[in-house]
Amino acid sequence: MHSDKPEVGDRELILMPDTRRVYLDHSATTPIDDRVVKAMMPYLTEKFGNASSVHFFGQEARAAVDRARRDVAVLIGAKPNEIVFLSGGTEANNLAIRGLSGAMAAKGQHIVTSAIEHPSVRGSRDALEALGWQVTRLPVYGDGIVRLEDIRAALRPDTVLITVMLANNEIGTLQPISEIASLVREERAKGRQLWLHTDAVQAAGRVPLDVNQLGCDLLSISAHKLYAPKGTGALYVRRGVRLAPQNVGGHQERERRGGTENVAGIVAFGAAARLAREELDSRKAHDRRLRDRFEEEVAQRINDVVMNGDRERRVSHLSNISFRFIEGEGLLINLDLHGVAVSTGSACSSGTLEPSPVIRALGRNDELARGSIRFSFGQDNTDEDVDYVVNILAAAVAKLRQLSPLNKVSDLEMRVSG
Repeated sequence: MHSDKPEVGDRELILMPDTRRVYLDHSATTPIDDRVVKAMMPYLTEKFGNASSVHFFGQEARAAVDRARRDVAVLIGAKPNEIVFLSGGTEANNLAIRGLSGAMAAKGQHIVTSAIEHPSVRGSRDALEALGWQVTRLPVYGDGIVRLEDIRAALRPDTVLITVMLANNEIGTLQPISEIASLVREERAKGRQLWLHTDAVQAAGRVPLDVNQLGCDLLSISAHKLYAPKGTGALYVRRGVRLAPQNVGGHQERERRGGTENVAGIVAFGAAARLAREELDSRKAHDRRLRDRFEEEVAQRINDVVMNGDRERRVSHLSNISFRFIEGEGLLINLDLHGVAVSTGSACSSGTLEPSPVIRALGRNDELARGSIRFSFGQDNTDEDVDYVVNILAAAVAKLRQLSPLNKVSDLEMRVSG
């Protein structure tokens, strides 16, 4: 007899009764915009051709990929032939770092980067380090921003790559990429081989982007941060930059990334890029207003909180807050049971029990690093969402602090010192 009860080992989602759902994890991924779905649907159904085929069906797909390539290029001020489509931000970062290092190894084997890069950048540089490359990881201090003078001091005769993210994925701080690019140009004027890559996954669609104004040679973006589906990304490769391909066996993407193109995903990416460019100002204003209101109310209603990262030089949609005397994972679960979706850090490192290396890089202790929560707003959020989340958050923090051994230790220390 059929039973609706879950089998042993199945995971059952348990929510509080009559729970409102509020999604505040747009830095992890965004819901797909209905207009993006409409644009991609034909390429999931009747327009199914392989973009590498020479017949009508294939050329129909090729034309759609070319249109999307132009839309993505316009979003970042690039030329269409400088855009390489691939599976997402992680692959884009891997191709940029591993691809450039593979092409430039004879010129030098030293990389300069920051202490708060995305796990895909950290993983790529760590893999190169295991092969004998040397990596200099620069501090970001209490405001979460790397210093230009530190980058200048870190350069060596064998430095071939600087990779610093444009907007941090956990605290949202914006790094001085255009200033770093000016330094790179100074060094090139002296005859040295030096390249600049920036991970702009969290910045694209949230701040104006122009690769020529930024001055970078390589730039990574991802579709699913722009209200498009997961599984598609792009790497900007400035003309003249050589990369060693990481996916081989195909001639796609000018032989920089072998593999049949995800036509429907690329079409969706193009549509999302066009909307992001057209609606950039209104989206920024909407997200910033909700985020600032949220932070003001949290500061008024909850004691012992620490706002992480520079308050001005950051993307408009993201807020990272450490709550003292509690574990962030416990708070996240409590919020989730009340329908509020947030994150304790990068979605690509979820499941780890280690304190966030990004928060630790700000000089915070393990307690504050483990007690940090990332709230990231999007175009569908409302003032009513903010009211609901602040109420749930204040109650959850109070409840968890009553149970927390960290809070009891703090109370004991205060009584002893008094």
